[in-house]
Amino acid sequence: MSDLASRVAMGAFRLLSHLPLRTLQAIGALAGRLIHARSARFRREFDRNLTSAIPGADAALIREAAAHSGRAMLELPWIWMRPRPAVVAGVVGVSGWEHVERLHASGRGVVLLTPHMGAFEIAARLIGSRIPITVLYRAPRQDWLRPLMEQGRDGDGVSLAAADGTGVRRLLRTIKDGGLVGILPDQVPANGEGMWADFFGRPAYTMTLAARLTSMAAGTVMVFAERLPAGRGFHLHFIEPEVPVEGDTAQRVEAINRNVEALVRRYPAQYIWGYKRYKCPPGVQRPAPVE
Repeated sequence: MSDLASRVAMGAFRLLSHLPLRTLQAIGALAGRLIHARSARFRREFDRNLTSAIPGADAALIREAAAHSGRAMLELPWIWMRPRPAVVAGVVGVSGWEHVERLHASGRGVVLLTPHMGAFEIAARLIGSRIPITVLYRAPRQDWLRPLMEQGRDGDGVSLAAADGTGVRRLLRTIKDGGLVGILPDQVPANGEGMWADFFGRPAYTMTLAARLTSMAAGTVMVFAERLPAGRGFHLHFIEPEVPVEGDTAQRVEAINRNVEALVRRYPAQYIWGYKRYKCPPGVQRPAPVE
């Protein structure tokens, strides 16, 4: 992208941040449905991911899921650029926070797993306003977006750890010091940083870092920022894993995927089905098909 295009994109992003959340989400819902309707390639992958994971998914669910994907994009300027107290105030409901407090009180680290669903960007803002948290961070491909993302995510109780050796060591140190770490467990890792594991009946290259961190922590909590209707804000859910995260690394990876699946089944419309969860990173060999 040229310098001019980058400046225009950044300016548009900043202008959008001044719109009310309800307006941004309405525009996002329209954009998500339009992209789904107009892009055959996107629609094909989106629908396959959703319908293979949620048997019996009908056209209404697909349409609403497409709308939520658009909402997730358009609410980013509001989450990243608005004053932090206003963003935290957008979380109008919290349930299950006692699970985090109980584990944190043990003096050992806590792993918070937030899949690509709902308003996952706002989760760390609320958590950091109560207990400092270190979040795994992967820089965006678009250079113009990087400073906006870093500005929107860092500070006020939230620290960023880059998805590299230095960042991993920072996460490990945070766990050893009894702190909180946040990870998107369904983020596709680079070659050598994951393993193939079942996700909704299909092999998905899955990070092992989250599993390794859970082995050092007091416990694991699933986190979901539910997007409420009509721009009313968000409800943040802190949920104990349905499947115990224990055993060796491979067993923990499988358990994490099962817990992500359980959460997605509860709120299927709010998972970002367009995310390339099943892609094969460069240099990684796909597993042999099961006969």
